[in-house]
Parts: sequence; structure tokens; C-alpha cells
Amino acid sequence: MPPTPLKPLPLRSGLDCYDAQVTALLAAYRVGDAEALRHIRQYHPRLPGRADTNDRNPVTPSDIRRADVSLDDARCIVARWHGFADWGNLASHAAALVEEDSPVLAFETAVEAIITGDESVLASLLRETPELVRERSTRAHRATLLHYVAANGVEGYRQRTPPNAVAIARLLIAAGAAVDADLDYGSEGRRIYPERVGSTTLGLAATSFHPAAAGVQIALLELLLEAGASADGIPGGGNPVIAALHNGRCDAAEFLARRGARLDLESAAGTGRIDQVRSFFSPDGQLTSAATEKQMAFGFIWACEYGHDDVVAFLLRSGVSPLATPHGETGLHWASYGGHVEIVRMLLQRKVPLDTRDIRFNATPLKWALHGWCYPPPEVEPARNYYEVVELLVFAGARLKCPEDLDRGQITKLHDDPRMRSVLGFSELLN
Repeated sequence: MPPTPLKPLPLRSGLDCYDAQVTALLAAYRVGDAEALRHIRQYHPRLPGRADTNDRNPVTPSDIRRADVSLDDARCIVARWHGFADWGNLASHAAALVEEDSPVLAFETAVEAIITGDESVLASLLRETPELVRERSTRAHRATLLHYVAANGVEGYRQRTPPNAVAIARLLIAAGAAVDADLDYGSEGRRIYPERVGSTTLGLAATSFHPAAAGVQIALLELLLEAGASADGIPGGGNPVIAALHNGRCDAAEFLARRGARLDLESAAGTGRIDQVRSFFSPDGQLTSAATEKQMAFGFIWACEYGHDDVVAFLLRSGVSPLATPHGETGLHWASYGGHVEIVRMLLQRKVPLDTRDIRFNATPLKWALHGWCYPPPEVEPARNYYEVVELLVFAGARLKCPEDLDRGQITKLHDDPRMRSVLGFSELLN
């Protein structure tokens, strides 16, 4: 099996180095390498019946194996993986990097300093070329240097958060970075990623896993707000609070809510603002004209996921359906994934089905609970009550097969956790 063909290259790599990745990608594709298929699924410029094929499209491995991945296709895939719209743009970028006093090289060197936390190199570059802080990348997203601090929306292999990310951001802001600059994907990028209209550094940081995992997300958001960033995003863009809720970043969403961000019913429910949730209902329990059924449905699932018991109870009394959720999952799925015992108990009392499978993962609430137990997000405390949640689900009649219904990580963790095995009723596990 060939090695994974796509990896970051040194800044001044010639086009021949990228061509070598194209050759390696085609070789890996022909032998069915899983990583190559993943890259093709995400970046292939055309698959039968699909005009664009980013990672959220329902493209199956069979689709990919049947697709004709030509040399030009492979070049496009490599270019897109590196953040360029096509091979021609990548070639122009590579040529610009070898020019004397190349501004492209200065920008790319600054990006490397940002993602590695090298304050001295970044400060030196900003002193030598003050206008660098206002320049944009030659890659498709057209990010500024400050956008890279958010570790989101840029090329995947550069989405990294060093421990001193806040100091890096402070350095860029002091040098004159525009805190509310938007990503500039152009018409093609905005067609593929319409949700990224209005992607300011604050919005990107509030939705990113990497600053949260590094423990600097809230401090970074605080700095951006102090520098004048809008907690509501920019006109025409997405709402950072709602975007954070959709991306599992509850701490960021609740922080922005505390800092005065505009809240609708969805964001009020998702951040646990029960008084504001009530304000969207008339005295007779009907939604006011300031709210919609869709906002209520989304607000309900975030309240289930993030453990806002009083909001969940209020919305259930107000007539929200615990079954009508975006991808076929129920409120019980979200509460189980979040490890929230009282909400799980509340939904079981309402006879929410145990065997409903969601569309995206074809998994029951019990599987979602085990996923949360095995792969908790950074914001979740290790002591979250997954044992009690699983026990409630099993006592109510939920079952799964072992090991057919478990992935490798869950099986490994269960091997080392006799308590969870006992709760599930598994006396032993197969290797």
C-alpha cells in the first residue's frame, strides 16, 4: 500500500514536487487507499451527477471507485487540498514564491510563524513589511494573517493553534489587522461554502475545534471583542452564536451571549437563556411573530445537547416535537450524546423511541451516548454522566450488538472499562 500522497510541502517547493503528489495520489487511488479516496471524495471537481463534491456531499466509496480520476482531476484535487481553486492557481503561487523579494513568500512565512507560535519571526516580518498585516493569501479563501489565528476556514493542514495564539493575535492587531475582515472566497467558493459568507476571525474562532482544544478559545474571543470585533458578525454574514452551537462549541456560544450578542429563539435556547426563551412565547403558549418553528426545533436540540434542563422542559410544554430534528435524530440522541441524565429521563418518560436511527450515522441514541463517552468534545468534563445515561437507555430497552455496533475506539475503551461493560451487559469483548 503506498503512503498517504498528500502532505504539506516546504514553502519554496517547485511545481515538480506537487506533480509528484499527483502521481502518488493516482497510484494510491488505483489500489483503493482509504486516505486517497477521502481526498478524492472531498476535492474531486466532478463526479457523476454532482456538480461539486466537498466533504458534506453523500458521495460513497463506490461512487469514487467508479469515477474516472484523470491526470487533470488529480491535479485539481492536489491543488484544492493545498487551498487553491485549480492547478493553474497553484502553479502561479509556486512560481511567485521563487521571485526575488517575493511578497507571497513573506505572507506564507508569516503564516508559518502564526501557526507555530513564533512571535519573534512574525514581529520581524511585520516590522520589515508593515503592509503585510493587510495582505491576503493567494489561496482560494483569500484569508488575512489574522484569519489564520482562528484555525478554521483555511487549508486544513494549517488549522493549528499554538499555546500562545492569543499573543500572536495581539501582535497582529497591534500591527493594524482588520478584526472584522471577511474571508473572500470569490463566487465559486461562496457557491460551495455559502455558510462562510461573513467569516470573520471571531466567527471562525468561535466555531473552531482547535482553539477550544488548546484552551485559548475564550481568551481569543475576548481579545477580538476588545479590539472592536462584532459579537453579531458582519451584515449579511452568519450569526456567530448560532454557528458556534451548530459546531459543538457551547462555551464560545455562551460566552458571546454573555457579551451581548443578539439572540433569537434558537440561540437563546442553545445558550440556556430561559427568560429570553419565554419572551418568544405569548401568555397562551404560542410562538410570537419574533420566532419561528424552525428556530424552536433547532433551539430544542441544542438545549438537549448542552444540558439546559429548564429550557428543554419549557419547550416540551410549549409543544415542540422531540422527534422533528434536522437529520432524523431525536432530542434523545442529542441528550444522550451530551451525557445529560435529567434530559434523557425526561424524554424517556415521554416515550421517545429508542430505536430511531439518524440519517447521517445510522445510529440509535445508545450509540450516540457511547460516541460522546468515547470521543467527548473539549468542553465536556471527563466526569459527565455517561454511565447513568447508558444505564437509563438500557433499562428502558435499548440494545446494541457487540462488537458489530461499535467502532475500534469504542471497543478499545470498553476493554479497559469494566463499569461500562457491566452497564451494557457485555461480560467480555471480542478482539
